[in-house]
Amino acid sequence: MKKLILSAAIVLGSLSMHAENSVVPNQMVQTVNDQDGYKEVDGVPAAVKKALDEAYPGVVLEKAWVNDKKEYKIEVTVRKEKSIVYTDASGNILKK
Repeated sequence: MKKLILSAAIVLGSLSMHAENSVVPNQMVQTVNDQDGYKEVDGVPAAVKKALDEAYPGVVLEKAWVNDKKEYKIEVTVRKEKSIVYTDASGNILKK
């Protein structure tokens, strides 16, 4: 009888040890598409477009961004190859 009670106590004790609360940390990832200080714009000045047409015949402007210094970051496609070009508001191509 002692063995039965002792066995029951051990079984119940081990069951209660497995019933613990598990805490799952809540991880939230926030992404911001700022493009290094550049903000997306719908169009570029005519001087920029003209300079790109002269420098890269057949260029297609895909996306454009501008920063506080009025420097443009432009995603272009030339002969089915995408690249990024930097210009100022006057159309001068910048090296970055």
